[in-house]
Amino acid sequence: MTAPVTTWHRLADTAVLLDGFHALKHAVRFAAQVPVAVAVDRQAALALADELAPDVTDTLAALLTEVPEETYRSLVPRPHPTAVAALALRPSRAANLELLARVPRTAPVVLLDHPRNLGNAGAVIRLAAGFGATGVITTGTLDPWHPTVVRGGAGLHFATAVERLTADELPAGPLFALDPEGDDIRGVELPDDAVLAFGSERSGLSPEVRARADHLLSLPMRSQVSSYNLATSVGMTLYHWSYGTRSAP
Repeated sequence: MTAPVTTWHRLADTAVLLDGFHALKHAVRFAAQVPVAVAVDRQAALALADELAPDVTDTLAALLTEVPEETYRSLVPRPHPTAVAALALRPSRAANLELLARVPRTAPVVLLDHPRNLGNAGAVIRLAAGFGATGVITTGTLDPWHPTVVRGGAGLHFATAVERLTADELPAGPLFALDPEGDDIRGVELPDDAVLAFGSERSGLSPEVRARADHLLSLPMRSQVSSYNLATSVGMTLYHWSYGTRSAP
């Protein structure tokens, strides 16, 4: 057994699986600690870096070890088309909580209240990172660092603070909760220190989060359309916040 594979087995139970080239690329860009990375075709992976992410090519060249396809498949639960995988150390929970609690903030925190779908949660984290949100919080049983969530987030967990909390542990700031009965979001300016809450895909906001909400907001929606996808709702809301920030005097 090679040294990288030995390292992989030693860390697999506690480290974050970076599934595919893009997850590794983003993790490296945002200063994740990556103790081991493997590829079935190292040169192909580095050529992909040269084409899509030349800023990380040198780092990946130092990290990547080529392994046989059989070995790669034994390390990951679901092979990625790029045949690249890595393990990263999860960021400090204490550091994330400190970041989430810091006020004033320059960007909102996204709260997913009892989400159910792992892929949706990953898509939301990817969106939040793209908009520069301070962080993404989940309540309930879903682990926001589950490998499927990290895969859906393309490794961008390392670009924002991602933690699971209870409703009693939410960071300071006015809580704006999305709800069909709320005021039209187009008439509301969202402050930078807002906590933006989105209910679960099936049952909406929990009673605990709804009770804590300072404002209920609704997204514009054509009649007879029942709902938006969770990630779509988050994207629309963050765009509304960012547009208001840019257009403010």
